[in-house]
Amino acid sequence: MEAFGYDFLTIWQSIGVGVVGALFLAYFGARIWAWGSVALAIIFLAGAPLWSLAMTVLIAILLGVPLLRRSLITRHVMNIIDRLGLLPAISDTERVALEAGEVWIEGELFSGHPNWNRIRKASYPQLNSEEQEFLDGPVDELCSLVDDWKVWTEREFSDETWQLMRKLRIFGMIVPKQYGGLGLSAMANSAVVVKLQSQNGPLATTVMVPNSLGPAELLIHYGTQSQRQKYLERLATGELLPAFALTEPGAGSDAGAIQASGILFKDASGNVKIRLNWEKRYITLSSVADLLGLAFKLQDPDNILGQGKDLGITCALVPSDTPGIKRGRRHDPLGVPFINAPFEGHDVVVPLDAIIGGEKGAGAGWKMLMECLGAGRGISLPATSVGSSKVVYLAASAHAAIRQQFGLPIGKFEGIEEPLARIGGMVYLMDAARIYTLGAIDDGIVPSVVTAILKYNLTEFSRKIVNDGMDIMGGNAISCGPRNTIAHHFISNPIGITVEGANILTRTLMIFGQGALRCHPWAYKEIMALNEKDAVKFDRAFTGHIGHAVRSAARCLLLGITRGHIAMVTGPRSVRRYIRRLNWVSASFAFLAEVAMASLGGALKRKEKITGRFADIFSWMFLASATLRRFEAEGLRKEDLPYFQWSMEYALGEIQKGFEGLLANMTIPGLSWIVRGPSLLWHRINSFGRGPSDQLGHKIAQLMQIPGSHRSRIASGVYLSHDNSCGLMRLENALSKLSDVRPIKAKVSKAIRSKQLDRKPKDTRFERAHDAGIITREELSQIQETAKITREAIQVDDFDEETYLSHHRSTH
Repeated sequence: MEAFGYDFLTIWQSIGVGVVGALFLAYFGARIWAWGSVALAIIFLAGAPLWSLAMTVLIAILLGVPLLRRSLITRHVMNIIDRLGLLPAISDTERVALEAGEVWIEGELFSGHPNWNRIRKASYPQLNSEEQEFLDGPVDELCSLVDDWKVWTEREFSDETWQLMRKLRIFGMIVPKQYGGLGLSAMANSAVVVKLQSQNGPLATTVMVPNSLGPAELLIHYGTQSQRQKYLERLATGELLPAFALTEPGAGSDAGAIQASGILFKDASGNVKIRLNWEKRYITLSSVADLLGLAFKLQDPDNILGQGKDLGITCALVPSDTPGIKRGRRHDPLGVPFINAPFEGHDVVVPLDAIIGGEKGAGAGWKMLMECLGAGRGISLPATSVGSSKVVYLAASAHAAIRQQFGLPIGKFEGIEEPLARIGGMVYLMDAARIYTLGAIDDGIVPSVVTAILKYNLTEFSRKIVNDGMDIMGGNAISCGPRNTIAHHFISNPIGITVEGANILTRTLMIFGQGALRCHPWAYKEIMALNEKDAVKFDRAFTGHIGHAVRSAARCLLLGITRGHIAMVTGPRSVRRYIRRLNWVSASFAFLAEVAMASLGGALKRKEKITGRFADIFSWMFLASATLRRFEAEGLRKEDLPYFQWSMEYALGEIQKGFEGLLANMTIPGLSWIVRGPSLLWHRINSFGRGPSDQLGHKIAQLMQIPGSHRSRIASGVYLSHDNSCGLMRLENALSKLSDVRPIKAKVSKAIRSKQLDRKPKDTRFERAHDAGIITREELSQIQETAKITREAIQVDDFDEETYLSHHRSTH
């Protein structure tokens, strides 16, 4: 059969070859000349007329020659986009925030075509010997000095504790050694906070704040040499206790909305000074600090500096005894006894060189804050979250093995196994993400999007873990007192979720809202080129964006059909299977992000339910990648395989939920029915994952209840007292003793099964076993001693009326 002079079968064969060829060209990101060459070959083989060959060559030249493409296509596209406002406008403050820090492996995950060699080879650090000695010696000494219950009831540290903190120079962990500080790595800084948090949350907060965003960090990065010499050593020794004042009644997560003001003027001697007025709140250590870091908007009404009248956000150092500063009140953050307070300044006059960085630092405060907040989100709050979570890991698992109901340890019940497995799997995953990110920071990279992912997710995981621990430990968790190891973590947990950017806004605005522009290979470049009216840059970015979208669509389709198996992946089978699925996730994410950006344009950042779901998928891609990196970096330990598999399956299950939520709720003009119908059905049938199996959860829950090096390694970094009657050690000691008598109990159980010993009465079976010669006197004594220790381990505190009321008065 022929039609229009062509063999009909040949036409359809050519179309089929063309479609397959196009898919593979798009999958591998072929350039326009490769597309043109393949198209010419297919047309030639199909016996098409010369005009079609000429047309193909013409199109290839039009699209492949930048000068022609700009003149005839992209310049007009640029004008249309500009006129219709299809791309979001970027303010100066948004631009600074977007450009703060660097794009790290999150760019790979956003790309739809991750470079797994880069992801798998990124640093996964360890403490050096000096740092480990500091952690095992001085930090342990500090922990041993602090009684958690006493701090909570007396609501302050002892003078001895303050003296030791200063002696150890622990307020100067980030200060370089040349200025008298400890010069610790980000990894060591985090490890110290983890250990302190495991002993006492207020202690961790008191130490971490001076080592996070504050005077020391700002001086290290932006201060003048004279400012560093004047302040850094005194900050490191604790001679000067610092605080940093950013948050205000009307400016929480939106730091750019601060109202604190500074006005430049010349005094009677002609010296340039600043008159400051502010009202701050939620400022940790502010009521006891000697040196206050202050963020304010600087104005120069007389243009003294010659830079205009409105210079913008600026950071300065103000001694706390400067006239006009009003302090003396305290906040009560959920009853947690760390120092947090409001304070005000009225007509406070400081010299020009109070500005961090001197005159050059005038108006540069926003940039300083954005860059330093990124690093802080990656170190401090993730460390406190991990510290609390590891305490729950140890306490809940030991309690589950010790506490009996209906004649069995409650850890044998499947209802207890389920939350235990969540605790174990999430702790493994959290530590992987924490250490992986610290590796980037120690390499000099400040990945602002990743640190936002880390802060949001690890604080949320800690909340879930503590809640699970409360459920498992029941009455032992809700009865406050020296024996209770997790109640204070439960009480204080919401604080980390609120500070350094409330989690709701971190999820909806930062992780994807800013991450989409920051991590997308071309979107931000398009916006900047459009703002600059630069047709050359826009052409390069726009054509790159089109190619990226086409490639993402092809990869999404082919990886979805093959469930990731089309991708070439190296490594052991336990790892390859997850990399394949993550390749598929990345491609699907990249394609769906393109669809959302194209259909919603600048309105996307206001669709916070949509951006929140994108943020969840993006977060879980990173968390899964970090977990994979940990498993490989630690030598593919066989005993860690259940933790690794549980974490990966959980991540993929959460990714699946994110995609289903997106597809069920996205609105695309004229195409919503496809997204919400066939596409959603396809994703449900062909899912990325369903979450970890009950069998995996069982393995983790049982591993958690076996004392030894493996359990200790998963919870490494927690402070454990040498006193078996204190804190976690009461539970740890009982668990160890219980494990030691397990062979003795097994002998007695065997004797009962063989009818050598009567089953009842149960409470005298060990004494009867001894009388029957089944166990020795030493073994009987060991059993009795263990029974005493385990009973003691699950007791709760009670108080006489006077003591109870004094505690109540001190905490309210």
